[in-house]
Amino acid sequence: QVQLVESGGGLVQAGGSLRLSCTASGLSFSSYTMGWFRQAPGKEREFVAQINWNSRDTYYADSVKGRFTISRDTAKRTVYLQMNSLKPEDTAVYFCASSSVPFGARPKYDYWGPGTQVTVSS
Repeated sequence: QVQLVESGGGLVQAGGSLRLSCTASGLSFSSYTMGWFRQAPGKEREFVAQINWNSRDTYYADSVKGRFTISRDTAKRTVYLQMNSLKPEDTAVYFCASSSVPFGARPKYDYWGPGTQVTVSS
């Protein structure tokens, strides 16, 4: 059974930083693209960032490009999201997700964590 567990959320002032972590179990972590998504109150879930199976390719939403960095540690089965220069509009529940198709295939996010709350005060 695949399990993804996020941590690192919290309350931070605008301009501050947070690092989210997501630890995976029940899957061959090194084989799959991993992603971060977020959902603000009253809004649909949106893509934030993804990193491919071998860390060679990363992609970001325009809204976070230059401020957020996604990375992964295969030995720790963990994917990270370093968030700098946070803005109040970054306030959301952040979800970690894993693709269910391996390696270079177009990712299909079938596995999700429960989410972690990030609140940025102005």
